[in-house]
Order: sequence, then structure tokens, then C-alpha cells
Amino acid sequence: MSIDVNGKTIQTDEAGYLLNDADWNIEVRDALIKKHEADGHKFISKNTRKLINYFRDYYQKNKIQPSMHKMLLTLDQNHDNKYCQQGSEINCLYELFPHGPVRMLFKLAGLQYPFYSNSNY
Repeated sequence: MSIDVNGKTIQTDEAGYLLNDADWNIEVRDALIKKHEADGHKFISKNTRKLINYFRDYYQKNKIQPSMHKMLLTLDQNHDNKYCQQGSEINCLYELFPHGPVRMLFKLAGLQYPFYSNSNY
């Protein structure tokens, strides 16, 4: 499978994860978000895009994907970057990404899901 970004074909696996994480950039992120929303998922806000970028930056710095626990700790520490308007972050994240926040954030950040299954999420 693949996505087209500015005339360039970017290869993905069957579930939509990038095959080469070096292909990721802001334009690819936005194309992945557009596909995500077209598939019937919730709208991705500017703040949620920051969360996607956090995942990507964390991976580039640490060479591992952040866990849900690490992400929630970061959300708690960064009150100025509030990703959720009200309520707990975990509930908000599951409302945004009902098929699993970490799984969907990996995909939108151009990261391969480490526990890949044959599901379409």
C-alpha cells in the first residue's frame, strides 16, 4: 500500500504504517492525518498534532517509542500543552483514538508499531 504526498509515493504496510520511518515529515504527517480522518476517525486538532510530534521527537531522541505511561507523565508535566480540554488525559485520548491512542499515534508519527497485528488500526 502507499500514500501520495506532493507527487511522491510513500510506501505503507497493510495497516497504513510507514515502511520507512525516514519518509516521515510534516507533509507526510498531514497526509496520514487526512487519511485517518477520511476513514471516519475524529478530527485531529492543532494540539493533537503537537502530541504526534512529541511521539516522533521522543523516538528520534531515544530510539524507542514512548509508552502510554511515559506519554501520560509528559502530559501531566506539560500543563501549557494541554491536549485535552477537560477530564483525564487517558479518557480524552481514548475518545480521540478509540482503537488505542498509542497505536494510532505511532501510525500518525510515522513509526512502525512494535507489536504489529493484522488489524486495520
